Amino acid sequence: MKFGIAYFPTDLGISMTELAPAVEQRGFESLWVAEHSHIPASTTGPVPGSGPLPKQYSHTLDPFISLTAAALATRTLKVGTGICLVIQHDPIDLAKAVSTVDFLSDGRLLFGVGGGWNRPEIADHGTPFERRWRVMRERIEAMKEIWANDEAQYHGEFVDFGPMRQWPKPVQRPHPPIHVGGNGDGTLDRVRRYGDGWMPNRGDYLSRIPEARRLAEEVGRAIEITTYIPPNGGAADIERYAEAGVDRVLSYVPAEGRDAGLRALEHVTELVRPYQS
Repeated sequence: MKFGIAYFPTDLGISMTELAPAVEQRGFESLWVAEHSHIPASTTGPVPGSGPLPKQYSHTLDPFISLTAAALATRTLKVGTGICLVIQHDPIDLAKAVSTVDFLSDGRLLFGVGGGWNRPEIADHGTPFERRWRVMRERIEAMKEIWANDEAQYHGEFVDFGPMRQWPKPVQRPHPPIHVGGNGDGTLDRVRRYGDGWMPNRGDYLSRIPEARRLAEEVGRAIEITTYIPPNGGAADIERYAEAGVDRVLSYVPAEGRDAGLRALEHVTELVRPYQS
């Protein structure tokens, strides 16, 4: 099993250039960052009655600039988006950002993707909430065309461009692994259509792992299962994930306060040490 750290990079917590080397030195495989372009002032938590969002959501740094800083401060650490809100990006610009980070990191990028839960945030980017999955599919398909071809084109309902050229191409061919976030009714179909991995974070997802692997096998592709240790989680959770077939486990460190982040990192380091190969 692989172990990684998840983080909301903000202007309030430990810097990426300090956190990333610390994560690498402690033997973790990867460092993943969350994304929110902005938070509309009316937003409350994703669960009804959960109240205002924590400050980290509106203070989140750009994920690709953050991952570039992390990659350049390390040598072997993989860096990932956990997750990138694809529908909030122009696909041509996003294809360039992804391939650039993969190029600058010498092929260490893991591309986690999702549609998002925040209706007003999504609406501010011009995408109706109900269309977000169709938009995401087309944008990912279009990016795959750009990454794979010296001269690419794509013609869809929401993405449409004629023959074009874009470099750099990703170091990882044909592209960095795409890890599909979520655990809704249609998530596993999205994994089957364009995913190299699945990143569920809530609900009963362990029982769905056999189905996810079967769907991937139907299209001749293996997938990695990545999930998160719950707050205050421990060894029993890790052992349960291992038994269920999870490939990678992530643990969040706090987004506010340098010392709090380092203390949490030390705690997680001790927690996972017995399970690291």
